Amino acid sequence: MNNIVRIQPMQYIHLLDLNTNVTVLEVGPKSSILQDNHKLVEGPLPFVVIPPGHYCVIENPVKQPCEPGKQCDLNHGYREMRFFKEPFPLYPGESIEGARKLSAYKSGIKALPVIGPSEGLQLSAIIDHMDGDEERKTGDLWQLEGPLTYRPTPYAEIVRRVKPRIIKYGQAIRLKAKQGLVDKTGKKRVTSEEWLIRDLGAYLPGVYEEVVGIEKAHTLTETTALQMRAKQTCTDALGKKRNAGDEWLVTSEDTEMYIPEVSEVVVAEVSQTVLSRKEYCIVTDPIDSKGRNQLGKKELRKGVTAFFLHPGEDLDGGILNSYILEADEALVLSAIDHFDDDSVKKKCHRSPGDRWMIFGPVEYIPPIEVTVKSRRKAMPLCENDGIYVRDTQSGAVRSVMGPQSYLLRAYEELWEKELSDDVENILKSGGGIGSGDIRKMAYFESSVDPSVVKAGGRDKTRAIVYRCPGNTAVQVYDYLRKTARVIFGPDLVVLGPHENFNVLSLSAGKPKKPNALKTICLMLGMDFITDIIEVETSDHARLKIRIAMNNFFEVERGNDDSEQAIFAVPDYIGNACKSVASRIRGKVAQVPFDEFHRYSTSVIKKAVFGVDKDGKIKQRLVFEANQLVVTNVDIQSIEPVDMQMSESLSKSVQMAIEISTKSTERSAKHEAKRTEQMAKGMLERQKLTNEKEAENARVKLFELRAVTAAVESSGQTKAEAQAQAERLLIEGESAIEVAKLKAVAEEEKEGELEHQKQLNELELRKAKELAQIEANKLAAMVKAVSSDTIKKIARSGPESQVGLLKGLGIQNVLITDGCTPLNLYQSSSGFGQPGMMS
Repeated sequence: MNNIVRIQPMQYIHLLDLNTNVTVLEVGPKSSILQDNHKLVEGPLPFVVIPPGHYCVIENPVKQPCEPGKQCDLNHGYREMRFFKEPFPLYPGESIEGARKLSAYKSGIKALPVIGPSEGLQLSAIIDHMDGDEERKTGDLWQLEGPLTYRPTPYAEIVRRVKPRIIKYGQAIRLKAKQGLVDKTGKKRVTSEEWLIRDLGAYLPGVYEEVVGIEKAHTLTETTALQMRAKQTCTDALGKKRNAGDEWLVTSEDTEMYIPEVSEVVVAEVSQTVLSRKEYCIVTDPIDSKGRNQLGKKELRKGVTAFFLHPGEDLDGGILNSYILEADEALVLSAIDHFDDDSVKKKCHRSPGDRWMIFGPVEYIPPIEVTVKSRRKAMPLCENDGIYVRDTQSGAVRSVMGPQSYLLRAYEELWEKELSDDVENILKSGGGIGSGDIRKMAYFESSVDPSVVKAGGRDKTRAIVYRCPGNTAVQVYDYLRKTARVIFGPDLVVLGPHENFNVLSLSAGKPKKPNALKTICLMLGMDFITDIIEVETSDHARLKIRIAMNNFFEVERGNDDSEQAIFAVPDYIGNACKSVASRIRGKVAQVPFDEFHRYSTSVIKKAVFGVDKDGKIKQRLVFEANQLVVTNVDIQSIEPVDMQMSESLSKSVQMAIEISTKSTERSAKHEAKRTEQMAKGMLERQKLTNEKEAENARVKLFELRAVTAAVESSGQTKAEAQAQAERLLIEGESAIEVAKLKAVAEEEKEGELEHQKQLNELELRKAKELAQIEANKLAAMVKAVSSDTIKKIARSGPESQVGLLKGLGIQNVLITDGCTPLNLYQSSSGFGQPGMMS
């Protein structure tokens, strides 16, 4: 039954003939009986059914269909396309591309490629063949455009499907030629050439056309334009021929949307330059009517207007505002080239280097030939306010004072007056600089200019104005005329361009230090001068005397010599202090300490003022050099300088301090001793109390120790007895447990012996029964066969051998096979004679 193969209708098998080694096709319906030399290779398998609109690829197809059961020749290495038709079997050696097994042929059935509208299918030639009227070479590429259904051929393979590129409004496709070709417009393209497709709709790239990208259009408005440059000689998108390197503008007047050609590049997006009514600009290198730049030229453009800067053009200074001048303003202008000036009432010619002014009110836009040097506004000057003005032609400097409004002329400029650092600091401080502890600094507080302090410094072009404090004098020197003038306060000092203050460097402090106070003010008095003078008496007692001198300057105002004389001594304070100190030292050196101590005021006044013919003290001391008058000398304090005198004065004070200190110390010691004795008594009492409490605690300790010893001794005996009893109890219980365990062990041993005995009996019974079974079996077998049969069986072998030997002519031969037993006692008499073989 296994050798019969039943083949149903629409089924087939592959049958191998082992003798011829040929595999043949058998088609149902039939039943095939497999012979010994037949082998079923495949099947039964269903016929291959190709639905409509599908196909399959047959590899190694037969050269020509043959009848089932016959050997067929195969086209090895070839492929055959089969489409919708009657079901068919596969001949031996044929296979379906894409199907792993013949039974699973459906995986190799493919749908026919359907190419939609505007789509394409790229094909590649596998071998040389004719495609209709066109010859295809191996490796050639071509493309089929839809709509169509493609029937594959074995000579070409599908490379890929090509989707169309949609060109929207304002877009273009940029293509590149992979090799030389003719595009769809019939134009020849060389390798790597690029071009644009601008037609709206779907575009299907060719086989050798590469889509580089989508180019978007630039939207141009009235205010924007594109600056383009040609990379090579070409025709731009507007149809104009451009040379390599040319640059041009594309505006909304040319087109609303612009897509550059491949040979064009967008340099920049240019915004429209818009000039309002009050604006203007200067365009450098403007273009002419032919679109070429006029290098080196400039063009003035005034508002209202709007324009685009062409390539190469630029704005000199950007968009500028026209100059709107008020009535008190003017512009300083200078000509840089020849031109006719029509901005004035009377037209005139200007030459390079000319300088002039145009006054407001006016709106002015300078021509290209004119440069604006500066814009000037009239400066309002109040009374006692002024500026320094310098003539740039002659170099002369003058001051212009108010009240007036002054506008600088064309060849005038503001001049900065420089002062030394000392004068700058003196003016900031109100007239003097020095340490804060100098009393005379208070004179200058009222002369501090708050506007200068707020501004952080003076305006050097403004005339220097100083408010001279009351009862002071300021000397100003003119370096140009080499003259000096004196101003008495309270008054206002205004410096001319060539004038400067006379700075006084005065001594200050106690004792006086030179150059401690710098000022431009001379305090006329009444005032006082303080100083500390060190003197020595005739008995060599050295003392420090603090004095204060009332002084003033005796000046005749209106008399120039008298006014200048008060500034003859720069440091009048140091000079007066030195002169007075010299007089005092000389007088004090002539009197002893006791006399000076008792008549110090009289001695000092006589030393300073002197005495008249009547022996009376004079009332004043006059310094003729600078007209300084000292009217009084006040002694504020006298202190010894000698250490011995200071010690003698301090010893008395120290003795009094020591007496009071010792009395306080003794009373404190007495109080300390009394407190110490009371503390010692309390300490002894506390010691006795503590010893009593310690003895009581010691008694309690001994009592507790006795109780503890008793408890310890009784507890040890009791614990030993209890431990001995527990030991004996444990030993007895252990002996009982051991006896029980031994009894259990004996019982278990007897049980094991009984068990082993029963096992042995069972084994013996089993052996007897098996022997009985064997004997019964042998008897039954002998009975079934019968003894005669057994005898015949035993004799059949030797008898046949004897007969055979007799037939050969051999007599009295005993033949045995070495296994059959022989009864030697029952053998014939001839046994053992010659001729016996074994």
